Amino acid sequence: MAYRALVFDLDGTLLNTLQDIADSVNSTLSSLGFPVHEVDAFKYFVGDGEDKLAFRSLPEDRRDAMTVKKVLVGFQEQYAVRWANNTRPYQGIPELLNALKEVGIRMAILSNKGQKFAEATVSRLLADWRFDVVLGAQPSLPAKPDPTGALRIAGQMGVVAAEFLYLGDSGVDMKTAVAAGMYPVGALWGYRKADELLAAGARTFAEKPMDVVPLLNC
Repeated sequence: MAYRALVFDLDGTLLNTLQDIADSVNSTLSSLGFPVHEVDAFKYFVGDGEDKLAFRSLPEDRRDAMTVKKVLVGFQEQYAVRWANNTRPYQGIPELLNALKEVGIRMAILSNKGQKFAEATVSRLLADWRFDVVLGAQPSLPAKPDPTGALRIAGQMGVVAAEFLYLGDSGVDMKTAVAAGMYPVGALWGYRKADELLAAGARTFAEKPMDVVPLLNC
């Protein structure tokens, strides 16, 4: 089948955002007297939205709603000034986006990152490429793996869901793609491992970004 469009996850797929997220959360935790975490721990804290990030970063006995809210607010304040310190596209992403542009594949982004931060990172770091839709977390939109966001993108672009590849690095992304009727491709350069992606419904994997190009006609 020839695919006409591609939905990307953002963090861990297009952009390596982990250091800036870790620094922002750890700064907040430290200011509140909580222990901090190694950067790699955040690979399993992220992916389900900023509220879950705050929740997972706290000690298990301090995950009450008030404390989670304090960490969430602190993270958002810190991230607003740190998000571009270290965040960059993964190696091979510019080449992939150029290749997709050349063959006329339309592109969109679906993220559980807050809409404000999603738009800021894309406009600063991915400004050379056109994305028809950049859809981040917002109060009116159920978070991934609910397929509402993916289906909204398909509707706005006027492309049926079955004609999309969906590229992401987590089980949440694969579940979203399956639920939306898109073709789920696991990005192995991101935050999670192949076994998680496979268990969540990945149909195939891309070890590096340019591996996606042949899949457009699989």
